[in-house]
This record gives sequence, C-alpha cells and structure tokens, in this order.
Amino acid sequence: MTAQQKIIAAGKRVVDIETIASAALAKRIDAHFARAVQMMLKCAGRVIVTGMGKSGNIAQKFVATLNSTGTPAVFLHPSDAMHGDVGMVQKKDIVVAISKSGDTPEIAQLIPLLRRLPVKMIAIVGKKDSLLADAAAVALDASVAQEACPNNLAPTASTTAALVMCDALAVALLEQKNFSASNFANVHPGGQLGRRLLLKVEEIMARGRAVPIVKLDSPIQKTILEISSKRLGATCVVNGGGKLAGIVTDGDLRRFMEHTTNFTGLTARDLMSKSPKTISQDVLAQAALEKMETHNITQLIVTDQKQRPIGMVHLHELVKAGFTTSLSLENE
Repeated sequence: MTAQQKIIAAGKRVVDIETIASAALAKRIDAHFARAVQMMLKCAGRVIVTGMGKSGNIAQKFVATLNSTGTPAVFLHPSDAMHGDVGMVQKKDIVVAISKSGDTPEIAQLIPLLRRLPVKMIAIVGKKDSLLADAAAVALDASVAQEACPNNLAPTASTTAALVMCDALAVALLEQKNFSASNFANVHPGGQLGRRLLLKVEEIMARGRAVPIVKLDSPIQKTILEISSKRLGATCVVNGGGKLAGIVTDGDLRRFMEHTTNFTGLTARDLMSKSPKTISQDVLAQAALEKMETHNITQLIVTDQKQRPIGMVHLHELVKAGFTTSLSLENE
C-alpha cells in the first residue's frame, strides 16, 4: 500500500468509526432524553454547561447553539468554578455537565457545590456507572465502542458522540419552543438569514432627492443627465400628476443609440418602457432581489399607494447588504 493509499484508508476508517458511534446514539434517544429536554424547556434561569478539556470544547459549542436558538446559556469552566466562577450558577439554572469518564476530577469537585445550591443537573457521559451519572437528575449515555484514534486514547469518536447528543438536545428543545426562522434571524441580524428575514426595502432604497425622476415631456438630454447624476442606472418618468408612467434605463439609451444618435426633439416619453417593475417599501429586501432576478433587471422603482415613485432600489445596494445573486451589475 502506498503512502497516499494509507492516508486515504486512515481517513475513511475515522469517518466509519465516528459514523457508527453517532448512529448508535439513536437507540438512546428515549424517555431520559425527553426528560432532559423538558427540564431545559421549563428552566426559569439559564442553562449552565460545563466540561473539562475536549468535553469543555463541546460544551462551549453547545452553549453557542443554545444561545443562537433562543435558550440563554453560559459556559462554566470546572477549574474556574473552584475559584469563584461557581457564583454564576443560580437556583433557577440547570447545569449540563459533559464528561467521557464521568469521573473527571474537576467535575467531581464541582458536584458537591452544585448540590448545595441546589440546582438540577443533566449529565452527558461516556460511562453510565460513574460519579457524574449518579449525581445527575438525568444521565444521557454518549458512550462509544472505540475512539477513532488507533491507540484508542485521543478523544475523537467520543467527542463526536457528545456533540451529536448536544445537537439533538438543542434541536428538540427549539422545536418544543416553536423557535422559527424569523426568531433565528432576530438573534443573527448580521448573518445572511437575518438579512433575508429582517431587512426591508425602505432600509436600502434611495429616497428623496436621490431618486431620479423626470417628466414625460423632459428632453432626452435632461433625462440622460438625471440618470447620470443619480447613478442608479435609470430614471422614473412621471405624468403631470406625479404618478409613475414609465422608466428609462441605461439599457434603453444604449439600445436606442444602436440605431441613431439624433435625440433632437425627443422626450423621455419616446424612450421609456411603459410597464416598469415596482415594489412597495415595506416588503423584504429579499423579495426585491427575487423580483430583479425573475425579470433580469438591476433596479426597482418603489411606489406608494397612489403609484407615485418614492424611491428606487438598485442591485448593488442588495449586494452591499450581503445578498448574493447570479445577476450581473451590468444588466439593465
């Protein structure tokens, strides 16, 4: 076997071992698991998660997942707990302790302190017959047959199993809370989902004097100047009552110039498209992007209830806001 083949074989072996370890957890999702979820659901305080070493790393990831799905959570380092940080734990909290052996010395020292508060404890352990499992109100079995490490020493499959168990708890909990995509967006306002579900057209549209507008009888020269000066690639065309009558885009001008450069006597009415695509200011920016992609355009006119233009949203503002699109900024 070549060196490359050995490397590939090692990688596949790890994936196989950890897949088996994760799959084995399904049979342990039982009444104990349901009780753990119900305990967290009824918790009037926070979920305090603790673990030492690699289990501590899993604990911190669990905390992040809980916080991002609507359950207040804090990581407590077992060693720091012995030097004052146990003070963060209050009677209304629930402690989730993660340990492969269930007998980790730092966790063992923490147990009497938690009992004195007292607080309820959930254990995620690799050994049901352990100090931590005995001390917990609920003990969840995250044991594995073997580690992926060839020496069966380095935490690999065991940390994967603990992580999967934590994810299972978090997802079951968020479902019980009816935690929706919009709830998720509220705690992820800077993420792509948050932008899709929270950002509205009115927040990114050009408004006021920044909106390019000309009248039906405006000369082409004035129309071109309006498009150029407002830098949105188009201008609204309105009738005498201020209602939207059409749109003239850079593309309209280019297509016209393919046939003639003589603009003498022409007005915006002669070049405009009479059915411009519009949108309301109170809809989501995601809806504006979808409409642009559907019609292969890069700007939408924002109108009020009387069909008067009050704004314009351009594709480049959506891109700046973090949206992704297959459209080219050159499209008009």
